[in-house]
Amino acid sequence: MAQSLATAFVPSSFSLVHNPISVAPKTSLSFPPSKIGGVSIKCARVGGVEIPNNKRVEYSLQYIHGIGRTTARQILNDLTFENKLTKDFSEEELTALREEVSKYMIEGDLRRFNALAIRRLKEIQCYRGMRHIQGLPCRGQRTKNNCRTLKGKRVAIPGKKKK
Repeated sequence: MAQSLATAFVPSSFSLVHNPISVAPKTSLSFPPSKIGGVSIKCARVGGVEIPNNKRVEYSLQYIHGIGRTTARQILNDLTFENKLTKDFSEEELTALREEVSKYMIEGDLRRFNALAIRRLKEIQCYRGMRHIQGLPCRGQRTKNNCRTLKGKRVAIPGKKKK
C-alpha cells in the first residue's frame, strides 16, 4: 500500500535511479578552432608537439621538451618575431618557426641523449652511475631527512621502536 502511494506522487520525468553518465553534458578539451584563410586550425604543430593557440608564442614554445624560457626568447629574437598569440601567426611565420626549432635538440632526441648519458654512467660504475642505480641523489644532497622523490615512500622497519 505504501509503495503504491509513493509511486503515485513521482512525476513521470523524474527517475528514481540517477545515472550521472547519461545526464552529464559531454565536454571536450580541444581548443576552439580559429579560421585562417578558410582553413580551420585547432593547434599549431611545432617540433612534433601541438602548442596552444591561446597563449603567446614565448610561452607556447615552452610546451616542447628541451625549450625553456631562455631558448624560446632566443628563437623569437633570431626570427625577429614579436611575441604575439600563436593563433595570430601566418602560415609563413609558422613555417619559419618550425625550421628554427628544428635546429635545437628537442623531444625524443634530447630524451634519448640523456638516457644514453645515464646508461654510460651506470655501465662504467662511477659514483654518479651507482647513485642512479641505487635510486639516490647524485649531486651531493643529504639523504638523512629528504630526497623522498628518489627514495620513494617510507618503509617501516619492523621491530624498531623509538625510545
